[in-house]
Amino acid sequence: MEENKKIILFDGVCNLCNGVVQFVIKRDKEDTFRFATLQSELGEKLTSERGIDTTKVDSIILIEPNIAYYTKSDAALQIGKNLKGYRTLSSFLYVFPKGLRDIIYDFIARNRYKWYGKKDACMIPTPELQAKFLS
Repeated sequence: MEENKKIILFDGVCNLCNGVVQFVIKRDKEDTFRFATLQSELGEKLTSERGIDTTKVDSIILIEPNIAYYTKSDAALQIGKNLKGYRTLSSFLYVFPKGLRDIIYDFIARNRYKWYGKKDACMIPTPELQAKFLS
């Protein structure tokens, strides 16, 4: 793994999650992020090392270069804070209580397959994007 890169763990079969990954890649001008699926060996290792229960958090997790991590709405807002043009919005949304933000996040996460669909297998990055994905 590359040092000083933030790792976004995502549900590799979720169309919404894959769309979010593509959104982040296009806007990650400072090359801050690397990606891995929650279903991968690395995803399982990173969540296990941090004691993250993936039965309760199964969509997007942000792993910092040290042991710190963010889940649910905190993960989404921390990712946004690293994307030019979304820093202000992410900072603004932090004024809302985490409990309220997570209720909305959980509602979307619970319905993501119904609304956006699901793949049979994890996405395979194009050769140009392969370096951003960890295995």
